Amino acid sequence: MSTDLSSEKRGFHFGDIKKMFGGGQSTLRQFGILGSLIVILLVFQILTFVIKGQGLTLSSGNLINVVNQYSYILILAIGMVMVIIMGHIDLSVGSVAAFTGIIVAKAMSEGNLPWPLALLLGLGVGVLVGAWQGFWVAYVGVPAFIVTLAGMLFFRGANQFIGQSTTVPVDPGFKVIGAGYLPEIALPLPFNIPTMILALLGVAWIVFWEIRTRRVQRKMGSDSAPVWVSAVKVVVLSAVILIAGWLFATGRPGTSFPISGVILLVLVILYSFVTNNTVFGRHIYAVGGNRQAARLSGVKDRWVDFFVMMNMSVLASLAGMIYVARATASGPQDGNGWELDAIASVFIGGAAVSGGIGTVIGSIIGGLVMAFLNNGLALLGAGADVVSMIKGLVLLFAVAVDVWNKQQGRPSITGFILRRFIRKEQPASDTFDATKTYANTK
Repeated sequence: MSTDLSSEKRGFHFGDIKKMFGGGQSTLRQFGILGSLIVILLVFQILTFVIKGQGLTLSSGNLINVVNQYSYILILAIGMVMVIIMGHIDLSVGSVAAFTGIIVAKAMSEGNLPWPLALLLGLGVGVLVGAWQGFWVAYVGVPAFIVTLAGMLFFRGANQFIGQSTTVPVDPGFKVIGAGYLPEIALPLPFNIPTMILALLGVAWIVFWEIRTRRVQRKMGSDSAPVWVSAVKVVVLSAVILIAGWLFATGRPGTSFPISGVILLVLVILYSFVTNNTVFGRHIYAVGGNRQAARLSGVKDRWVDFFVMMNMSVLASLAGMIYVARATASGPQDGNGWELDAIASVFIGGAAVSGGIGTVIGSIIGGLVMAFLNNGLALLGAGADVVSMIKGLVLLFAVAVDVWNKQQGRPSITGFILRRFIRKEQPASDTFDATKTYANTK
């Protein structure tokens, strides 16, 4: 009898619940952080109902606004988690975003460059900026903190120099990437059809991935969660996706799921695949976990450093263009403080300060936690000073709890939730051996 079947017939065990929330064989290790996000949503929904007379947090209009307002921060978090896993930090992302924004806006307003070409120009600027910073980090050996601090100062000044500290408008067609929505289909239905199709595709993917995971586990002979655990997990996640899809699809006329949200979803899928399923992604974790061991095992750590820093600048350029498109113009104050929000999202999402730990999905959920904290406090009428103080406390508490657990010899909460790349449990006395770990990836 297979291990999978025996696990299904042994009845209920409380420990099986761990597998639903990230222990053992869960396919979504970030379920615990997702639970925290849901709690925040419910708390603000109740508070706005009590104080304002109606629940505003989960209203269609508010959810659409949150995606529009914070999609560029979440895009930055995707790149920042890779930087932090490597043991680096990037302080320049806000300035790089602003620098790209002013160049693209100038190209369209003064150079009459069509907006699709301006978009490609902006990505090219990101590549050049990233190559410049990556060179100093990877091949000269200057710490990324110093390189990107210099970049933050230089590119902020370059933005104001090129734009003469003025606001420069963008082409109306360019606005679609920052303020556009999925199109309407002329059918007599009370919702946006493309948005619901997107939600159904998300549900289909959840079902497919869970079935695929169980098949792989059965084939490898590894212990898998009972069927009821997988069923509950799929039902819960599918319900969340469908409810969210319905809310986005039934907003005020002319709105639906934002195009910036579609771009974000594509990037999340792409970078999750790269970090989870490619040799290069595993090299990122190897270098971040133990650079010397990774180097001895044949990993080209300088190339990994270079690519990760360049990738971060490309995503910063994309985030800057999405922001400029939504604002309809580029200004001298664009990007201020973005790097702090992106870094906070990554650490709340479970990344380790020392590197080697973190995931794209966890960082996105951490970013949503920050986004809905900002949004919920704003709905309750809190001032910017209160919002800033609470965000700081949340970040400090999230990291402090994890550090305290490690110091007490207890399992790391974020490490427990985000332990995605350990294929099988190792004895407590085992240490990281990059040679053994990566011999099977070649």
